Amino acid sequence: MTSKNARRSKIKKETTPAAQPNGATLSSKSGEDVAMELFGKLYVVATPIGNLGDIGARALETLRSASCIACEDTRVTGVLLRRFGITTPMTPYHDHNADRARPGLLARLAAGETVALVSDAGTPLLSDPGYKLVRACVDAGVTVQAVPGPSALLAALAVAALPTDRILFAGFLPTKTGARRDIIEEFKSVRTTLIFYESTQRLAASLADLSDILGERDAAVCRELTKLHEEARRGTLAELTAHYEKSGAPKGEVVIVVGPPTNNAPVIADVDIDTALTDALTNMSLRDAVDAVAGSLNIPRRTVYTRAIGMQKTRKENES
Repeated sequence: MTSKNARRSKIKKETTPAAQPNGATLSSKSGEDVAMELFGKLYVVATPIGNLGDIGARALETLRSASCIACEDTRVTGVLLRRFGITTPMTPYHDHNADRARPGLLARLAAGETVALVSDAGTPLLSDPGYKLVRACVDAGVTVQAVPGPSALLAALAVAALPTDRILFAGFLPTKTGARRDIIEEFKSVRTTLIFYESTQRLAASLADLSDILGERDAAVCRELTKLHEEARRGTLAELTAHYEKSGAPKGEVVIVVGPPTNNAPVIADVDIDTALTDALTNMSLRDAVDAVAGSLNIPRRTVYTRAIGMQKTRKENES
């Protein structure tokens, strides 16, 4: 006869989940449940936007425990890991290799590994390729969890002194003037605080287009957030445009925050501006017509002038 201890040992061996090479376990659950348990997890981890002291305890533990860290630039993320003595392997995942790298990450997750997704700074998925990886994980049944923390857009919103009850984050504006102005036109009638990321080299031009199309709105240019030379410059879009046209491109990372239209002022549609200009140009010079329409509609002269030039160009193209 077997002893009680031997019988207990046999029962324990038969009922204890079998250890797998990758650390996952098998259980007595249904096949579908077991398959889900064999999948690893994708953690979307926010990292500092400047000051490394902003990293959270949970983020550090996740980065230490992960099987690998998927990052935009291993050199940038490497600085953070070395600062906190983290030796987890890194693998590149960025705009240029995302389509090639994603299947490999999914395979590792399916094998039960844990992957931490980070961006160079801030919260992943905001203006980086992380969305497609998260979408692919959800489609494959892989669990996705957020490890929240620093975010440039939220940091800028916190110091901009503009309404926070309704916001619209629009990412980076297009680099080309025409495409940029087309995008800004889409936001013209949106009564909410707008947030954009922008290159410092295009800051003045983008502010000029925002001022031209959106009109007289309060705004803030938030630069180098959480870093030594952090700055939040506030004013109207026209004032900020004038400042950066005069001072030149600043250094660092920039977030533009634009307040909603004030005093519930009506939004003037382009067709209304064009109609007013057509009437005015019948008996006025271009300059006088622009001044008259800008005054009567209470909108920036630059906006009216741009519409007038566009009308003239279209008319010449139609006549040729």
